[in-house]
Amino acid sequence: MSESTQVSDRTTAREQAPARPAVTRWRWAAAAALLAAAVYAPFQLVPFHVFQLTMVLIYAVALLGLNLLVGHAGQISLGHGAFFAVGAYTAAILLDRWDAPYPLTLPAAALVAFVLGLAFGVPAMRLRGLYLALVTLAIAIFLVPLLKRFEEVTGGSMGLSLAKPAPPAWSGLAEDQWLYFLALAVTVAAFLLAASLLRSRVGRALHAVRDDEAAAEVMGVRPAYYKTLAFAWSAMFAGIAGCLYTWVIGFVSPDSFVVNLSITLLAGLVVGGLGSLSGPVLGALFVMFVPSISQDVNEAAPGVIFGLLIIAVMYVAPTGLAGLAGRAANSIKKTLRKG
Repeated sequence: MSESTQVSDRTTAREQAPARPAVTRWRWAAAAALLAAAVYAPFQLVPFHVFQLTMVLIYAVALLGLNLLVGHAGQISLGHGAFFAVGAYTAAILLDRWDAPYPLTLPAAALVAFVLGLAFGVPAMRLRGLYLALVTLAIAIFLVPLLKRFEEVTGGSMGLSLAKPAPPAWSGLAEDQWLYFLALAVTVAAFLLAASLLRSRVGRALHAVRDDEAAAEVMGVRPAYYKTLAFAWSAMFAGIAGCLYTWVIGFVSPDSFVVNLSITLLAGLVVGGLGSLSGPVLGALFVMFVPSISQDVNEAAPGVIFGLLIIAVMYVAPTGLAGLAGRAANSIKKTLRKG
């Protein structure tokens, strides 16, 4: 390589070096602004809208787990709603049968969902594509009758009614605001945990398995181990979301966790954007608000409107709303540079 070429390469490297820190600073600034808006929002909204935002946070945690499995590990799951239900019922049973304190139900729900995810992940690790989708779909299908069968524990078809966490007197918050801030704290912690996980060796291994399983194995990555781990982590986040759901709703029943929940969560993630930390948030907004919009547009066929909206979004943004936002940001940057 000639001396002039080496100098040119070093110059290019120096010019590009500040780019990544600048992008990182912008991302942290955007995250801080979003968090500030999230803290401010419940004091400006009516209780019903605060409840809707709380549900967005809950769905975001569930989609965060699904994103680890589908977006980062390259697997597919049509049974994520089942692990959501496991977390919800774990918290509900602890509260109803043993009068457990609310803080204890969160790690318990996460642990139970993680262990079940690990148990189902071991046989599922040998499957892929359509076969894995069918196995995970079967999990979502048989869960509802299973919950109805053990009536002494789960309350059967009638479900379980529970008291919601009451705001402490020192907080000065209404019940809906307190539940919102509980969900917000758990959501922020979950996203920080997921971001840390993806930056670690585990995250790099998951991406290697997703991109080329054979090549990853040659490099010393054990695909079976990491796919099983991804299944367990995914289930754990779903269990956490399910526990939050029990706190906020104060009621669980088998009919709240039918197969449609799993399909809606997967659709929301794809619309939000696979493999992106912002995708679960955008997907959660889609899952929460689009069905209600569909109901308002046509009460006779909300499912048709919902499906058409999904098709329209995927036509405009094939990589999801997160990818669309990324392309818009890049276009703005190019325009500013030219100007």
